[in-house]
Amino acid sequence: MTTNSNLEALSDAGVSIWLDDLSRKRINSGNLAELISDYAVVGVTSNPTIFAKALSNAADYDEQVRELAARGASVDDAVRELTTRDIREAADIFRNIYEAGHDGRVSLEVDPRLAHDTERTVAEALDLWKAVDRPNLMVKIPATVEGLPAITRVLAEGVSVNVTLIFSVERYRDVMDAYLAGLEQAKANGHDLARIASVASFFVSRVDTEIDKRLESVEGGQELRGKAAIANARLAYAAYEEVFASDRFKALAAEGGKPQRPLWASTGVKDPSYSDTRYVDELVAPNTVNTMPEATLFASADHADVRGDQVSGKAAESQQVFDSLSAAGIDLDDVFAVLEREGVDKFEKSWEELLQTVREQLDQAK
Repeated sequence: MTTNSNLEALSDAGVSIWLDDLSRKRINSGNLAELISDYAVVGVTSNPTIFAKALSNAADYDEQVRELAARGASVDDAVRELTTRDIREAADIFRNIYEAGHDGRVSLEVDPRLAHDTERTVAEALDLWKAVDRPNLMVKIPATVEGLPAITRVLAEGVSVNVTLIFSVERYRDVMDAYLAGLEQAKANGHDLARIASVASFFVSRVDTEIDKRLESVEGGQELRGKAAIANARLAYAAYEEVFASDRFKALAAEGGKPQRPLWASTGVKDPSYSDTRYVDELVAPNTVNTMPEATLFASADHADVRGDQVSGKAAESQQVFDSLSAAGIDLDDVFAVLEREGVDKFEKSWEELLQTVREQLDQAK
């Protein structure tokens, strides 16, 4: 177990630390295993941006790219094989943690170009589950309107899901409803609910970035800078506590169903005037996950200010922040719509970069 007191304190407070990064270099060099042993990392998330960066920078993929080129693999097939191999190997590194408890999870995202296509998202998610073939995989599905029924249908097949790109509490409630419906259908389909896990990835720093930008043109807006994201996450946690105390969930829990844990995503601080650990320090709560970029992980190890639960019981004051933002003329519905659209667009762009990188590597290998 880690010797770092800050990260140990986070873990003791009920926060599971996941790394928001993955590459073959991390796997092959032993770095991932080192982060597990020394930095309390108990899971990994990936996304198209992370893979685009990993494949553009590393010679670690050269041998497999040459094999794929020799086979005449298409660009799409090559991307699938390159990324699923990394995920499979990472899942094996985390297997002992997975066997011991509810962590040890590794997440892989469906093709972001399918974010508004329910049927193809379901098909892709089930294909990825089979291709990786590890019980500690979580397939990432975006919380778009079209993604919601896909989440339910994929869970109904016994597949664990990381729901990504959640920005508003309203959409988060839809996600939790989709999760419960998925468990109900999985039970009807004869699946063991104890083997199905899910997290809901609630994005944090991007909310402050967007709202702080809008506050610049509001008289007195400086008073509200940097308050929205943490308030939003705290309201989400209050919704989580309510839903998973419901009779509907209790019936599923009696059959082995687990709560869908809130996962704080986008916890790297974008504004240098803020503490680089603020989205760790202020979002400590039981039964949550904080997925951190490496810089945030190391900053937290060095100087996180862990003061126990900073989330429970703060819904009323968090709502006051939102009431003040609305009174100041901030259109919160528009903020969340913009953030979701930009989130999908960003991952699509990264996916295109990933395809282009692999296309060039295949051509060079030929």
